Amino acid sequence: MDTQEIKSALGGGLLSFPVTPFDSEGAFAPDVYAEHIEWLSGYNASALFAAGGTGEMFSLRPDEIPEIVRAAKSASGNVPIVSGCGWGSAVAVDLAREIEKAGADGILLLPHYLIDAPQEGLYANIKAICDATGLGVTVYNRDNCVLEADTLSRLADDCPNLIGFKDGTGDLALVRKITATLGDRLTYIGGMPTAELFAEAYLGAGFTTYSSAVFNFVPGLAQEFYKALRAEKRDVCERILNEFFFPFMDLRARKPGYAVSAIKAGVRQQGFAVGKVRAPLTDLTGEEEEMLQDLIARSKQAA
Repeated sequence: MDTQEIKSALGGGLLSFPVTPFDSEGAFAPDVYAEHIEWLSGYNASALFAAGGTGEMFSLRPDEIPEIVRAAKSASGNVPIVSGCGWGSAVAVDLAREIEKAGADGILLLPHYLIDAPQEGLYANIKAICDATGLGVTVYNRDNCVLEADTLSRLADDCPNLIGFKDGTGDLALVRKITATLGDRLTYIGGMPTAELFAEAYLGAGFTTYSSAVFNFVPGLAQEFYKALRAEKRDVCERILNEFFFPFMDLRARKPGYAVSAIKAGVRQQGFAVGKVRAPLTDLTGEEEEMLQDLIARSKQAA
């Protein structure tokens, strides 16, 4: 895909981040991944993000990511694959080139590693990665990489392949200023954990879509909520929020990292042998697994 095609795809519907499966030895399990990607591809996601946050990019080796991209591309059919990219500038530049060679349709640039940085440093980091690849790049605005509207506008002017802005800050004043400043120059993606909880507010701020983590294990319900949101069926949205998303939020809030661990548990409960999360995350307890299993069963009534 060229940059405008992937920009259009990102804004064209619901997005999701498949989990990365590991075998009993903790290694990437490509066959399980392909099986899960094929299943998800049947539920009309506009794009899938390989090795993203829900895919535990933070605990992957850089050389694992191109392999994950190739596995995703081979199984996704016509669904575009965007790859996570990050760490420090030097690693991210090399990785962006390898991701492009592996056949990804775009890149999601996660925050750089560890250190806080001024706006000029954020600009230099993002520009270096955009300059290293011909793929369309989406920046993930969160944690230690929070861009001001002027910085993002400058990047959009200087980087033709900067196509998207994903926000995980929850700062609606900031993101509304960004959407008002840049208009349709970028595609805007909601990126809060369990994004459905924030989707109505982000829609009002100019974000047409978001990444749904629960799409990993209840894709039909995730699409039902998204369609109701876009059709302004607030009663349907509230019913699904009350019956599924708010209880899931309570489970997710039990421990740090459960925004990923609970998703992987849900995928296992749908019959995919995706294994455990890697450290520093921890898996759900047996009691919490039962709570999630009950929630999945009840979600069939919510859809």
